[in-house]
Amino acid sequence: MTTPAFMTQTPQRAKQLWLETHSPRPSWRAKLIHRYVDWILPDARRQQLIAGLWQGDKVMDDFVSWMFAQDNIRHIKQQFERALVEGIHQIKECPAPLASLFAAIEPPKWLDEDLVRQGALAMQRMGTPANIVLRDLALMGGYKMSGFNQTLVLTGALTKGADKRTSETGQWWSDCTQENGMSRFEVGFKSTIQVRFIHAVVRRHLQTNEKWDSQTWGLPICQVDMAATYLGFCVVFLWGLRGLGVMISPQESKSIMHFWRYTCWLMGVDEQWLVNTEKEGALLLFQCLLTQAPPDWTTHELAGALAKEPLQRGIPSRFQWRQRLAYSKHLSVTRYFLGKRGMQDLGLPTTILPWYPPLVFGVNLSKSVLYHLLPMYQQRFIQQGRAEQVSNLQELGMRLG
Repeated sequence: MTTPAFMTQTPQRAKQLWLETHSPRPSWRAKLIHRYVDWILPDARRQQLIAGLWQGDKVMDDFVSWMFAQDNIRHIKQQFERALVEGIHQIKECPAPLASLFAAIEPPKWLDEDLVRQGALAMQRMGTPANIVLRDLALMGGYKMSGFNQTLVLTGALTKGADKRTSETGQWWSDCTQENGMSRFEVGFKSTIQVRFIHAVVRRHLQTNEKWDSQTWGLPICQVDMAATYLGFCVVFLWGLRGLGVMISPQESKSIMHFWRYTCWLMGVDEQWLVNTEKEGALLLFQCLLTQAPPDWTTHELAGALAKEPLQRGIPSRFQWRQRLAYSKHLSVTRYFLGKRGMQDLGLPTTILPWYPPLVFGVNLSKSVLYHLLPMYQQRFIQQGRAEQVSNLQELGMRLG
């Protein structure tokens, strides 16, 4: 077999893109996903994925590069923050790069603001199951992507602590999923642009860091990794909720997918990586995962830190049983979704049984049935679900002091 000329530009992490077949192990999970995904990878898509490993966020990267080339970096940063909070029209003698940045985040033509609002309310009514899926499936499962982990490790994720990173991610998710939270001057919109700015700064910093091996990992926080993360918040999220007994209507699925399409577009994901449906998202997620190297020591370190987070909660000794219960609960959810092989990949104990999901499946299913059958009480379900999410976040915030 002749090696294509551009294969030499493929980062080492993505060499499996060149395997003859990408069929997964014949597990029940693989058979279920196979209903949605075509495993054949066209050459054009393969080349697009390789290119995506070398592409960052051009709009924000260009602005950050210009900012760091100026003498008055602090002043420009202040202008950026004021424009984000008050609007670009409030900046007198606005620099052209700053104006270009804010012109680029004007609402796209395809945006349906009412659908975004519906998506936020749909996620609010999911309550605690939403927090559990995001933590124990999307976040924990994401640590299997060792290529993505390199950025986390080099930016101090191991020293920062799992509780702090979980809290920060949870706060951003909570900001975004407020009703109208993604409107121009609301907290979710502003938080998202701030995170996008930080990503560009990190990308710039790591590219000059001698510890970053670009031939192995490609570009830090590249388009493919951002797309995979985006799909974790929608496709994996929806799959996980169903696995816990939460019924999701076609309209809720449509609105949640649109919500994250817009939110992650604001985060800097190129439109070529944005999807409209779960089926499209499942295919793209599978393709993105083909660019990931196998789990390594970073997987074990990050997963172990997240798993042990409940045991580090500062509570009186007479309530330490709650710590052990929370530790077992979260690991049981991960075991339920990822199986014994997934636990081994993450370096987590395989003796944990998946006891928690079956325990709450019936309760979640019953609540979902009532929600869909009793429209007059839907607002109450939404309020109750949101209260659970806020409580979960506040509990973690209090532990952080």
